[in-house]
Amino acid sequence: MPTDPLVTVRDLRVGAITDASRKVEIIRGVDFDVAPGEIVALIGESGSGKTTIALSLMGHARPGCFISGGSVRVGDFDVTGLSERARRELRGTEVSYVPQSAAAAFNPAKRIIDQVVEVTKIHRLMPRAEAEERARELFRALALPEADSIGERYPHQVSGGQLQRLAAAMALVGDPQLVIFDEPTTALDVTTQIEVLRAFRSVMEKTGMAGVYVSHDLAVVAQIADRVIVLKNGEIQEVGATEQILTAPEHPYTKELMAAFEPVPHVPVEVPHSSPKPILEVEHLSAGYGGKPGAEPTYRILKDINFKLERGRNLGVIGESGSGKSTLARAVAGILQPYEGAVQLDGEELKPDLHERRKDHLRRLQIVFQLADTALNPAVPVGTILGRPLTFYHGMKGERRERRVIELLDMVQLPGALRHRLPGELSGGQKQRVNLARALAAEPELILCDEITSALDTVVGAAILELLKDLQKDLGLSYLFISHDLSTVEAICDDVLVMLNGEVVEALPAQKMSTEATHPYSKLLISSVPKLDTAWLSGLEQDPELVARFTNR
Repeated sequence: MPTDPLVTVRDLRVGAITDASRKVEIIRGVDFDVAPGEIVALIGESGSGKTTIALSLMGHARPGCFISGGSVRVGDFDVTGLSERARRELRGTEVSYVPQSAAAAFNPAKRIIDQVVEVTKIHRLMPRAEAEERARELFRALALPEADSIGERYPHQVSGGQLQRLAAAMALVGDPQLVIFDEPTTALDVTTQIEVLRAFRSVMEKTGMAGVYVSHDLAVVAQIADRVIVLKNGEIQEVGATEQILTAPEHPYTKELMAAFEPVPHVPVEVPHSSPKPILEVEHLSAGYGGKPGAEPTYRILKDINFKLERGRNLGVIGESGSGKSTLARAVAGILQPYEGAVQLDGEELKPDLHERRKDHLRRLQIVFQLADTALNPAVPVGTILGRPLTFYHGMKGERRERRVIELLDMVQLPGALRHRLPGELSGGQKQRVNLARALAAEPELILCDEITSALDTVVGAAILELLKDLQKDLGLSYLFISHDLSTVEAICDDVLVMLNGEVVEALPAQKMSTEATHPYSKLLISSVPKLDTAWLSGLEQDPELVARFTNR
């Protein structure tokens, strides 16, 4: 017997107000259903309307946007016809949301358990003791360690993968009928992503909840979704079962997305201004957190790191969440002062502390951070964000600075009109490209890239890699490229360092990583890269002892 849909969307239209106070339509006539217990994926490029449509299921629109037409029903509720007060009652009980950035979703000053059960207090769903027991049940179901006590910690005291699963627990504790997952594994390394996907799928299957999964990663979608909706420019291009979309796509745009998922071949870039000196040399670098600056820290993270990066070449750094990848970038940039070792830029030793470095050293070595939500000032327009380094490093003001801001946005494939918007009005991919443009504003020689393509869809991510190569060719740039995506590292990097527990356990040319890696941990990383195969995750067999030895699960 066919069942009635849990979600019914008909002729959904969403409008937005432009900088010139003109109304435009960004979602045009979208129709789809979601059955009880079904997981439907929304895929497409950044800006295609994935998150905008998903948020509309809660009756919510981003700043500057509004639901202008059509209808959305969830269960017995006409979401588009409800008052805002009634919609608030709906959120967390009938429909809930798991954000892309769990770090930005949690209050760092409050215990995790207090935040996870908050929805039960707001909606008066159950007594506090019952809510805490429900939360602990979810912690166990989501395979979180120390489920009975992890809630007593603060957000900064758990790993990224653990925090993302805790965000899911926060969404599930109110027992909703529908859960919206907004790119929840985008920023996670491959081994952590596997545990999160398994946990999500297990909980959804056991509870029978329906899900809408927003993602640009087709390999992830293959593991979790029953059906796929392909979007472009606010319109549906194709709808089909996941297997059909992956193996026999019909629409040209779907075929384009599939083609963009294919690995990009690495072609070494010949750069001008070659020099016998490495652009970056790191010797016996050790760093950590806690204690006095320059002294041995309370928590040691990096342990005796050594490597050289030749000018015009790219070095990839991969490893588990917590392995020390981002800490390495911060120590090289001077944000975190190491207690041992030295960093040289083009043969000149850099001061350990950022505040003691010469202005020219600051300009020549830039960093692009992973989390755009926390890296960009939410109260400042994009044009001001990009204009500040132009004034600081190059003394640009007025019209000259304005023209350069537009040029920088064009370099990262964003329209110049975006300079008037606030970061909160941009998609995740757009915010990350603004991050890159800010680094380019300094006209650097070396860019430390901390997961800069992890928030981008496959089409835009491939375009950004091509952009990085073009910039490298034109400007003689070098990149230290931190990533959990091995295909990305192989596409742009010449060499790879594999990090585990703050140490380099293997160093290989990027093109030999998949075939010649010898360390067991390197092999685990390679085996954890998702495939475009709906049976991949369920059929994945990894040595439990090896997984337990080398990961934080």
